[in-house]
Amino acid sequence: MIIVDAHQHYWQPLRGDYGWLAQAPASLQRAFLPDDLRAQRDAAGVQFSVLVQAAPTEDETRYLFELAEEDAAVVGVVGWVDMEATDVGTRIDRLIRDGGGFLRGLRPMAQDLADPDWLANPSLDRAFDCIQDCGLTFDALVGMPQLPALLRRLHRHPHLNVVLDHAGKPAIADGRFDQWTSWIDELAQHSQLHCKLSGLLTLLGEPVHEDAIEPYVADLFSHFGPERLMWGSDWPVLTTHAHYAHWLQIALQLTERYAPGSIEDVFAANAVRFYALDIDTPLQNQETRHDLTQRAI
Repeated sequence: MIIVDAHQHYWQPLRGDYGWLAQAPASLQRAFLPDDLRAQRDAAGVQFSVLVQAAPTEDETRYLFELAEEDAAVVGVVGWVDMEATDVGTRIDRLIRDGGGFLRGLRPMAQDLADPDWLANPSLDRAFDCIQDCGLTFDALVGMPQLPALLRRLHRHPHLNVVLDHAGKPAIADGRFDQWTSWIDELAQHSQLHCKLSGLLTLLGEPVHEDAIEPYVADLFSHFGPERLMWGSDWPVLTTHAHYAHWLQIALQLTERYAPGSIEDVFAANAVRFYALDIDTPLQNQETRHDLTQRAI
């Protein structure tokens, strides 16, 4: 069975462009590079991954291209570009050229910006036009405050291929559900919007048990169906709450519970289609699927 991790990171704090790390847990304030993940990923049976930016600089995106060359499992990179630059089209073209085929999408760190309506700003129309015209995808890194702006952006660019990172970061730690699911209901009506089954464990507070994510996962399957969800580890952020293989097995079991027979779609095929990854995802047999979901967590 082929498994694609649709969302993982590498970073090197010595580069100096990861400002958000200063407020992150101490365990994350170090380098996380291919050698730190390779054995865990192999042991979990994950063959491929999409490497996602973690700093708001184009230089970091080029650094990720270098790391992708070192890590045979990386089949795509989601980078960052200055979407407010007057020459944004030229900048995107340069990243595509420098990426040597790795660049599959772009992601501004909208959740960190002071203006929750930034994504809906008409001044960004040109950047979104360029992303769309270049055949790239858009990763929406947003929380609850930015969901209304994302919805307005979807109305402005109805053909843009967008994926909602970490399910839009619902307030799982606080047990809040209604407002989030109301926005998900509206967002999911846009058929081009996909969603990542990622980042949910790290939204848990203490002493909230990991079972608390299940209603949210059930809601995601209800709204997006198995054809628009894709699994991601969100490693190494994941390490603050769980091991790589542990989250994979939780996600496999929940997928089998709420969308029986859809393992290959959620854990490979959807990411391959969305990011236009150059790998094959042959259908696995029922016995393999059953074995995977029955492994002990």
